[in-house]
Amino acid sequence: MTLSKPLARRVAAFALVPLAAAAALALWPQAGEAQGVREEQAEQHRALFPVCKGPVRVTCVVDGDTFWLRGTKIRIADIDTPEVSQPRCPEERALGLAATERMRELLNAGRFGLAVPSDGRTRDRYGRELRIVTRGGQSLGAVLVREGLAARWGDRRKAWCAA
Repeated sequence: MTLSKPLARRVAAFALVPLAAAAALALWPQAGEAQGVREEQAEQHRALFPVCKGPVRVTCVVDGDTFWLRGTKIRIADIDTPEVSQPRCPEERALGLAATERMRELLNAGRFGLAVPSDGRTRDRYGRELRIVTRGGQSLGAVLVREGLAARWGDRRKAWCAA
C-alpha cells in the first residue's frame, strides 16, 4: 500500500508520539471542557484495553470511536473516526488503524469518565451506548480531532481518502 506524502507524514508522526500519560495530559489544557460535561457528572472507570479480536468482546477497542467496557458496547458521541472494517481507500484504513491505536493508548493511560452527551442521547441507532469519554474535564475524542485522527461529530463528514 502506498500512502500520499501528507498521510505518510501524519502516520509516521503518530508513531513517534510519546505514550506517557503525563505527556498526553500536558497537551490537553487548551482543549476546553468536553461539550459541557462536568467531570463530577461522569462515572470514573479504569481498565486494560487491547484491540478487539474475535467474536467475544468484553473490554477492548473496536476502532477509534467504538469500544467495549465490561460487556457494554460504547460509541464515543463527540467524534467520528476513519473506518477500519470497511474503509473506502488505503489511506482511510491507515488513519483508522492509527485512530484505533491512539484511542487504546488514551483509554489505557488512566482513569476516565463516561458521561451522557449534553443533548441527552443515550443510544445510537445500532443500540450502542453513546458517551463522552473524559479525563480531567477534557474530551479524549477532542485529542484525536486535534491530532487529525478524528472529526468532530456533527461536522460535515470528513473525506479521509485523497482526491
